[in-house]
Amino acid sequence: MIITHHGADFFKVTFGDMTLAVNPVSKDSKIKSSRFGADIALISVNDLEHNGSDAVSRTDKAPFVISGPGEYEVSGIFIKGFLSKTKEGKLNTIYTVAMEGMNLCFLGAFGEDALPVTAKEANESIDILFVPIGGEDALDAHMAEKIATQFEPKIIIPAHFEGMGAAGALKTFLKEAGSEDVKSVEKLTLKRKDVEAKQGEVVVLSSVA
Repeated sequence: MIITHHGADFFKVTFGDMTLAVNPVSKDSKIKSSRFGADIALISVNDLEHNGSDAVSRTDKAPFVISGPGEYEVSGIFIKGFLSKTKEGKLNTIYTVAMEGMNLCFLGAFGEDALPVTAKEANESIDILFVPIGGEDALDAHMAEKIATQFEPKIIIPAHFEGMGAAGALKTFLKEAGSEDVKSVEKLTLKRKDVEAKQGEVVVLSSVA
């Protein structure tokens, strides 16, 4: 599995010949981001920073788009969506994705002070957590660290901070998490055995947009 960050809450996850795009930035957004073909696109919020399935469509094939709560199985990948809200009250979907023996959780633009009960109960074994830290319509760095610890993930990947008017968010989050010495990397390559011994390790992915 290879994970890269493409700005805002936009992540690309590749595994074998499959590509998953999470919260792709729309071509119409003011945020410049990547364009590539994806097999599956997960949309947490219906706005230009998250609903860019247009930016991850191939000329010969559109991705399978999931844009709300529910349970889905696509090409052997199991996906669950849980309803939540942004800080401003917009509907937001938290997604969990089970693949390659690992459980990933994408909070999207989650902005509430506490996790919805249904989401918390269903996400007790998360290997990799993607959490927004930049404030605005989502969690700020302080609340993000508190929410992240509730999942007890093996790896935490911060999002929603580059180009979001939150230059100090990453520094604050790393301090709160006791990970001030962490340096950003361009991609994260993982197998199940790589995460088994980890507990709450923070990985910062620089945007490749």
